[in-house]
Amino acid sequence: MAHQVYAFEPPERFVAGTVGPPGERTFFLQARGGGRLVSVALEKVQVQLLAEKLDELLAEANRRFGLELPTLAIAADNEPLDTPLDEEFRVGTLGLAFDVDTSTVVIEAIAAPEGEAEAEPEEAAEDDDADDEDADADRDRLRVRLTPQETRAFIERAKRVLASGRPPCPLCGQPLDPKGHLCPRHNGYHR
Repeated sequence: MAHQVYAFEPPERFVAGTVGPPGERTFFLQARGGGRLVSVALEKVQVQLLAEKLDELLAEANRRFGLELPTLAIAADNEPLDTPLDEEFRVGTLGLAFDVDTSTVVIEAIAAPEGEAEAEPEEAAEDDDADDEDADADRDRLRVRLTPQETRAFIERAKRVLASGRPPCPLCGQPLDPKGHLCPRHNGYHR
């Protein structure tokens, strides 16, 4: 079966978003451009790690290559995800790179292997084994190229999306349900 590469270099819009009420949300990355719309599902922790690692990538590009760090100058994108919201695949691996020649950030979301319901988020290692690269080559992927300003806007929106969920427990950090939760710091007793 041929794999599909959905490339948006650059996209008209690239955002993280959710569908569903807090506690039952499904997280998506969505890219739009050239009359195409691609949505891929992923876990909340993958969105969180992606935002953190993109922040680190911009700081490292600034330190190593003198990239001017953007202050958020473009308007914040608070619009909902575009419809129709058709999941192309579930993300298994996320890869990040900084292209020095074009001063752009490249994000790749690679589909989880067949039969693997929930893949662990992985940070792309610099010296991947050839076997891993061969396995990844046979999977669908979403590739997006962003300017540093667009990357900063993506990070800020991702942080807003993550913060709009259930508030964390002040003791253990796990999400609080409206009815409370069994906090491990209280040995399972409700407050």
